[in-house]
Amino acid sequence: MNAVGRGVWEVVSAGRSLVVDADATLQTRWETIAPHLPGVLPGRLRAGTGPQTVRLPAGTSGGDTRRLLNAHLHLLHLSHATLCVHAVAVQRAADGHVALLLGGHGAGKTLVALALVRRGWRVLAGDVALVECPPAGGRPRVLGGTAAFLARRGPARRWFPGLGLAPGGGDRVDLNVPAGLWEPLRPGQGRLVSVAAVVDVDGDPAAGAGAVEVLDEHTAATVWWRASGHLLERLLDGSAVVLRQLEDPAAAALRLERVREVAGAMRLHAVWGAPEAIAGRIENLARTNGPAQSTEVS
Repeated sequence: MNAVGRGVWEVVSAGRSLVVDADATLQTRWETIAPHLPGVLPGRLRAGTGPQTVRLPAGTSGGDTRRLLNAHLHLLHLSHATLCVHAVAVQRAADGHVALLLGGHGAGKTLVALALVRRGWRVLAGDVALVECPPAGGRPRVLGGTAAFLARRGPARRWFPGLGLAPGGGDRVDLNVPAGLWEPLRPGQGRLVSVAAVVDVDGDPAAGAGAVEVLDEHTAATVWWRASGHLLERLLDGSAVVLRQLEDPAAAALRLERVREVAGAMRLHAVWGAPEAIAGRIENLARTNGPAQSTEVS
């Protein structure tokens, strides 16, 4: 750290590095910031060397620090054919099948993940998943994701009273997935995706048993496009910087190419109903939509 209280640190996400110039608060806030950065494993922030990728202005708040780092991680991973997708990723321990659960804020991704956890699945990504685009004829891989596992308090209490969540407090609560249900992925431990689905809890009151449809490729590409821009669709509290503008036309064209690759590589389903019903449908799709992890990864 230099004389004016700034330092250079290396942020490692799925084995890829951002070298960050920031004031000392980055280090003191790291424990609360890191769970919201995809592919960043728990641990201390380490000193960085080499050319700086990001410079955070002095006095940047914790929230804006997280948003700025995520926007730059979006660009970093995009340059490696990887999308930062707004999705929960889960893996079934019994056979290695991996499901990606997409959907907007409040769609019920976490609720469905909780239902799958009760069926023996483990969480790979709590809110943003790193999805590596496949080579020709291949399947996408999940390289990791965010450790924070957030749910809306009201729906979580309604569907899963056994969690024991108190009625008061903020609308969103970090469920702090127990170590036995969390599967952090280290570099080189990517998991092939068996099924991808846009979920909608209670989207149709008549769909008690869960309903499924396959999206056409154009609609699927549009969903992937929106989900893969999630980290850029944020407003900063203390700056007029527009994160969307960090993705220049060349980077946007590259992301569009990657999105089309993913949309063409596997079907995207829409599944709605109650969380447990959706979880049952996801399990059925995982069995029929692709072989298990152990047979797909060399």
